[in-house]
Amino acid sequence: MPDHLLKAYSLSPNGPLNIDGDQALAKAPFWLHLKADAPDTRDWMMTHLPFVSPYATEALLAAETRPRAKVTDDALLVILRGVNTNQGQDPDDMVSVRLWISAQGVVSLALRRLSSIEELSQAVEKGRGPDTPGAFLHALIEKIGHYIERFLRDLDDETDAIENAILDKPDSVLRLRIAEARRQVVTFRRYIAPQRDAVSDILRAGLPFISEADRRSLSESNDRLIRTIEDLDAIRERLQVVKDELANVLADRLNRNLYLLSIISAIFLPLGFLTGLMGINLGGMPGASAASAFWIFTGALIVLAVIQVIIFRWRRWF
Repeated sequence: MPDHLLKAYSLSPNGPLNIDGDQALAKAPFWLHLKADAPDTRDWMMTHLPFVSPYATEALLAAETRPRAKVTDDALLVILRGVNTNQGQDPDDMVSVRLWISAQGVVSLALRRLSSIEELSQAVEKGRGPDTPGAFLHALIEKIGHYIERFLRDLDDETDAIENAILDKPDSVLRLRIAEARRQVVTFRRYIAPQRDAVSDILRAGLPFISEADRRSLSESNDRLIRTIEDLDAIRERLQVVKDELANVLADRLNRNLYLLSIISAIFLPLGFLTGLMGINLGGMPGASAASAFWIFTGALIVLAVIQVIIFRWRRWF
């Protein structure tokens, strides 16, 4: 098997497919999974997959894609995005999977590993995978939706944790967590919204290789995507409220500290004036020659400070 051809299976019956020239592809339906950015992929597709139109080939190999679905030559061109579960990478850096689906079979391409594709591959190898192109499509969308919902639960849990942290111990460090969560929501929604539209377009396409059972499953997946978008909007609003609440709490804390400093400054202002006045080195200073003058002056300052505190409390300044 060439390096750019990652997987080759027969869907009915489930099992591996040995690619030998063009003969194996005559056994419908098949599933071929290719590496989209391999240097030989384009030439191999042009030679061995002549039934895939040049327009579809260009769309499948495009460097930048977004979710969509389009009927072309009695086949379906579908581009989807799945949660990135690869180690060390951000989940919201979603992995694109490009599909060409017809009654003859399925051709899929990806730039990076996608867990949903790996799970389908394992199911086919065990003989428990989809047996038609339509079943393959709804199974893949369902598995992608499963990872999307799991990531959404993680986002919701993170939002709850941030809310609890603000109630228990508000800190400016939480701003970074809020900003990261909001960034993930925005990035995630940017792909989920067109993915919902793509599934809706598949349902409206009315292609014969998508059975009524497949349509029901796709309709359920479409409903789940709609709920996902609604949940993302709700999380985004919660994060905005949380951000405002954190700003209010930190502002209140700052105001309290400034208020306390103001009270201290108001108390020590006259005391500082008196100590500065009595500290000038000029003749005629009262008590300059008395041994007890320092202690009398210190006691007077303490009495003055107490009187100030009493007045401030009486005026309800603190």
